[in-house]
Amino acid sequence: MDMKALQNGSDIRGIAVDYEEKKANLTSEQVEKIAVGIVQWLCDEKSLAKKQQAGELKIGIGHDSRISADSLKQALIDSFLKQKIDVLDFGLATTPAMFMATQFPQYDCDAAIMITASHLPYYFNGLKLFTKAGGAEKEDIAYILAHTEQSVLTETGSVTKTSILDDYSADLTEKIRNGMKTNEAEPLAGFHIVVDAGNGAGGFFAEKVLSKLGADTTGSQFLEPDGMFPNHIPNPDNKEAMASIQQAVLKNKADLGVIFDTDVDRSAVVDASGEVINRNNLIAVLATIVLEEFPGSSIVTNSPTSSHLKDFIEAKGGKQVRYISGYRNVINKMVELNHEGIETPLAIETSGHAAFKENYYLDDGAYVIAKILMLLPRLKSEGTSLGDLISSLKQPAETQELRFEILAQDVRHYGEQVIQELASFVNDTKGMSIDSENHEGVRVNVYEEYGSGWFLLRMSLHEPLLVLQVENDETGMNQKVLQKLADFFESYSQLDLSKLRNVIKK
Repeated sequence: MDMKALQNGSDIRGIAVDYEEKKANLTSEQVEKIAVGIVQWLCDEKSLAKKQQAGELKIGIGHDSRISADSLKQALIDSFLKQKIDVLDFGLATTPAMFMATQFPQYDCDAAIMITASHLPYYFNGLKLFTKAGGAEKEDIAYILAHTEQSVLTETGSVTKTSILDDYSADLTEKIRNGMKTNEAEPLAGFHIVVDAGNGAGGFFAEKVLSKLGADTTGSQFLEPDGMFPNHIPNPDNKEAMASIQQAVLKNKADLGVIFDTDVDRSAVVDASGEVINRNNLIAVLATIVLEEFPGSSIVTNSPTSSHLKDFIEAKGGKQVRYISGYRNVINKMVELNHEGIETPLAIETSGHAAFKENYYLDDGAYVIAKILMLLPRLKSEGTSLGDLISSLKQPAETQELRFEILAQDVRHYGEQVIQELASFVNDTKGMSIDSENHEGVRVNVYEEYGSGWFLLRMSLHEPLLVLQVENDETGMNQKVLQKLADFFESYSQLDLSKLRNVIKK
């Protein structure tokens, strides 16, 4: 098979278990080859060849709860041992913890690998890679997948079983205490906080972080790792998942609900009133925090954020930079702006990927919750809630997302052509104008006969799709916008417009 097909942006991802008509393409055989590419990359691109030749190159491996994790991990280990690698087998871990395996001196890994496919169905799996400098980039993954062939491997390395979650949790609890400016052992005593790990790798947070800080975690749910994800998709961007943690908060009369995705690089919360704080609301909460700490600073988001979020951030003295979707893209934009001398403490996508400059530019769902926990004692003393922090964030009356499959052979060329021609269509349409503050696709503000709102048409990052997002402050106006856009889209025979036609018929 073509190994390049396994690239998913800055990750490696594929089907690891046969499922219905889907055949596995990320098997132990492929992973053993990928391990060769990883060592080649570390030696050639990261200048670690001398370490590898001396048998001193150290790679850590961790995984989430997926059912294919053990077999893929063993394939990595088998290949690394033949390449004279010192392997640390961390077992169940999280993506942020695996990065910290390169930072904690007691482990001092030259590289770390997290076996995960985030929130995708159980039959998927993948690899996320880190070095001491941070996460792998798209070009790194391309290099690895292009260097998977090597002569017979006969060297002998070593493998040590260990665990990182205790050390990672201890580091996190210390950061929370420091953020609260307290030496108290249990600064969260008196708070009731429930955790929903979705049967992923985040169950540790209840016992090893919240309980250690004194919180009551009764009512927490789905903490046990189960790679079949029997209760709900572990995804803070999923309505069913958020409804589940919302119900748990209200049922247990908790002060806060916390939910993680499978590998804990994303998270969201529910406040005591049951208000769901994810997507734009989560960005608003975190923006409020960083703008108190760094007044006048910039915040990078992906492009499909509400127009009201821009107003909210600017009202607090900050600046929103709407950038290209993809967590590596928004993080890299934050790094770039800081290097230019523009204070940018936060990069966050609506999906929940959030990285802080102060935390290694790492998208860490547990650290996001840590920043929120630091606020709780103060909010309690003031008699306010997280929801109160964002009460001035206007909520749209209706939002909608439609995905159109591109049937043309040259997907990207066709999709970009549609986007370009839509811009011309908008320029000739009364009540629509292109928003110049956008780096992805075409974003359009609508007004007058189309209500008050916006829409965005962009290419999907990893699928042969055009994604249309529509938002309006006036009920019923999304339908009017979509009806107008249908006139434009109907001339494109290589787009599957069935979903648009179904919506318009309603």
